[in-house]
Amino acid sequence: MSNPSDTTQPEKSGSPAATPETESNGGAVVILFFIFGLAASMVLGWVIFPTLLYSKKKQPVDFNHVLHVAEVENGCQSCHFLREDGTFSGRPTLESCVTCHESVLGVSEEEAHFVSQYVEKNREVPWLVYSEQPDCVFFSHAAHIINAKMDCVTCHGHIGESEHLPIYEENRITGYSRNIWGKNIAGIARNTWDRMKMDACADCHIRENVRQSSIQTEKGGCFVCHK
Repeated sequence: MSNPSDTTQPEKSGSPAATPETESNGGAVVILFFIFGLAASMVLGWVIFPTLLYSKKKQPVDFNHVLHVAEVENGCQSCHFLREDGTFSGRPTLESCVTCHESVLGVSEEEAHFVSQYVEKNREVPWLVYSEQPDCVFFSHAAHIINAKMDCVTCHGHIGESEHLPIYEENRITGYSRNIWGKNIAGIARNTWDRMKMDACADCHIRENVRQSSIQTEKGGCFVCHK
């Protein structure tokens, strides 16, 4: 007969109780999965995604800035100048190029291509603009070059020292150049010419104590929408 006072319960069969060693192994697995997931997401976000987001295109003519700056009389302003009405000639027209390149002058294959495909056919070169801004943005070069005495290098970098044009990277979604957002996917800029976003303009205006109101309305119109 069993003793009624005996309250000892029989051991239940099943999985063994967790030990400190098995708990430690489970924690290590979780940490490894976390590290692997973090590394994979960083590679996806910082390497693979930018590669898929931007398409790469070559300029129709590989323009040598070093050669032209040395040869022309007024340097950059020979091709990029302010017109009498204050508008800026960002892209040189075929007419200005023909002044020197009515025929092939040297032995460059790029010059021969330019003359045969554009000069002889009277076609404007469809340059891809690195600093193309949205239609809602009005940027006055006169205000910055003449009034503020800014150097072109501040926004455009040392492009005048290049012998080859950089590859044009176009955002597949927006259609704009990567130069607007910046080469760094996080939007971090080391130099003033690394990106052309509105917050960079705002920082400069604040630093130089430039008024932030709209000339037309005298209200803070610029930075209400463009922050």
